[in-house]
Amino acid sequence: MRTLTQIEQCLAALLAHGPRAADAAALLALAEEVIEHWVRARGEDPTGERREGFRLLALHRQGARDEPSFNACRESCRELVYHYNLLVLQPDDAAADVWAGMMARLANHLCLFVAGKLQERGLGEFCCASRPLRTTADSAGADFSR
Repeated sequence: MRTLTQIEQCLAALLAHGPRAADAAALLALAEEVIEHWVRARGEDPTGERREGFRLLALHRQGARDEPSFNACRESCRELVYHYNLLVLQPDDAAADVWAGMMARLANHLCLFVAGKLQERGLGEFCCASRPLRTTADSAGADFSR
């Protein structure tokens, strides 16, 4: 399994060259790896099961068990699956590159959320949940107040 940093680098490379419909399976796999990191951090083995036909949704369900704040990324997982379905069913559609770009941005968002959650377990509990991370950055000289 790749590290979260390696996954971030893969996503950055995909975003830099502009993801295409052909990248849909790779993006879905990267998102699954991200959630696997969270599940392993909880001391569990990632499930091989599927929920609504997708392992990503089963992994999210597993990761959210007894951790309500993890539901903050539920819609990102569902949107990833939605865009995957669009790309698989209509790979030649004029909007396919837009869908692939959205899928890459959602996978990146998921990666950032899980990386933050591994640093600050309470991330996602309320609308300003990233405050502990911003406070740490603020003390290092960054200004996120705007």
